[in-house]
Amino acid sequence: MASDIIDPEDIDEDFSAVGGLQQTIDILRNEVVLALSPSSVYGASKLLKPPKGLLLFGPPGCGKTMLARALAKECDCCFINLRPSSFMDKYYGESTKLVEAVFSLARKLAPTIIFIDEIDSFLNSRSSMDHESSAVIKAQFMTLWDGFVQDPTAQVVVVGATNRPTDVDRAILRRLSRTCHIGHPDERQRHQILQVILRDELQHRDLDLRRLGAETGGYSGNDLRELCRLAATHALQAAQSRTVRLRLHAFFCFTFALRLYLPLSCHTHGGVPSDDALAEATCVAYGRLSSSPPRG
Repeated sequence: MASDIIDPEDIDEDFSAVGGLQQTIDILRNEVVLALSPSSVYGASKLLKPPKGLLLFGPPGCGKTMLARALAKECDCCFINLRPSSFMDKYYGESTKLVEAVFSLARKLAPTIIFIDEIDSFLNSRSSMDHESSAVIKAQFMTLWDGFVQDPTAQVVVVGATNRPTDVDRAILRRLSRTCHIGHPDERQRHQILQVILRDELQHRDLDLRRLGAETGGYSGNDLRELCRLAATHALQAAQSRTVRLRLHAFFCFTFALRLYLPLSCHTHGGVPSDDALAEATCVAYGRLSSSPPRG
């Protein structure tokens, strides 16, 4: 379990390393970062407290995990990267003790962010077909989580990330009171992401990031980073073959990379669900379907 604990000083990402998600960052800064700040005036009110649960949902590769790590860095919080395997034990009753140990540790290290990536694989919808140990672990997890919810002084936030929000148990969704949809970036956001990725790189004067952002429709943040990596590789190969010094990331290198690399949406036969459809599916999962998607 010690390997799952990350000191904020060891986290490289902060909000400046997350491109194209300024609206979500503003929400997290106002509702979480300020509330967990030692000098915060939020303590004067019982309502001005950070949410005890935060759900980041959206397509894969769009920055959910990076955003969670950046949040811990900005809050100067201990980051517990919780893995389902941390709870598994071959002896009966030991798994529930491990769950209790996680929450006890989080309280002692507070302020703390407990991060669960792919939360749908661990806290998925319960059924009568569940194994007994799995049902007990989920029940213990929710019981201890409720202890934080009822304690106004507890500075522990559980953050879950998933691209399948409808598979998460409804009782878990209720505790994840704040939701942020991290969708595919639009043209403006892709331009911002490219600026962040290439800000420390050598760039040719003909490289137009706005044009590149317009030509990468359907690309996620992870796709854009891979595209830049391929462009840099091609630039290095071109420089070696011409025996001249070539600035990395000339536009022709990206033209080559665009032909070579296809985003995730092009690899799926049926495509990926639209952001609006995914947001609507989450509204259904929360049991409050309306004409507008959930906040965030």
